[in-house]
Amino acid sequence: MRIRNLKNTDIIVNNSLYLVKNPNEYKGKWKSLFNNNNPIHLEIGMGKGNFIIDMAKNNPNINFIGVELYTNVIARACKKLENVDLNNLKIINVNAESLNEIFDKEIELIYLNFSDPWPKKRNAKRRLTSQYFLSIYENIFKSIKRIKQKTDNTLLFESSILSLNDFGYKIEDISLDLWSTDKITSETEYEHKFRENGVKILYLEAVKK
Repeated sequence: MRIRNLKNTDIIVNNSLYLVKNPNEYKGKWKSLFNNNNPIHLEIGMGKGNFIIDMAKNNPNINFIGVELYTNVIARACKKLENVDLNNLKIINVNAESLNEIFDKEIELIYLNFSDPWPKKRNAKRRLTSQYFLSIYENIFKSIKRIKQKTDNTLLFESSILSLNDFGYKIEDISLDLWSTDKITSETEYEHKFRENGVKILYLEAVKK
């Protein structure tokens, strides 16, 4: 679904106190930007920001970084943050393919929430749990690598399980109906709509030590 541009999108994004305009300069020293030694969690494909903003509010001892490729989407997250004071949240406007140019063994957990499933076989490499992207994440994680995924797409979920296993991850937790469990945390915009419409949410947590 195409998202309309907000009026003055570029101004909203560039004036946001949460946007890190030069993320490459912080490679290996993101803790200096947060000014603490708290763990850093990364959401790739943060969308309009509901999930990561809520997580930052509820977990003040964790630093959160949201990654989003599309400026018109990031602008909506920046609007939500205009009157919010969170010192444990940053946003970067980059392609996930460049993450190993931005982080160096600093991330403890990656969230992949309702990522594009890229259903056609020829586009499988573009899935955020493909071998291609898992190899990118390899150098941004600290010693233990942890990924949490939520999706409504069975094809993506099944391919993620296979790809993660092939790459040395162990599936430590899995649910075919997340909202029937006690694992509920913050929800994304899509997740809220799906839940209201009775769509089951698929969930996994994978770890590589």
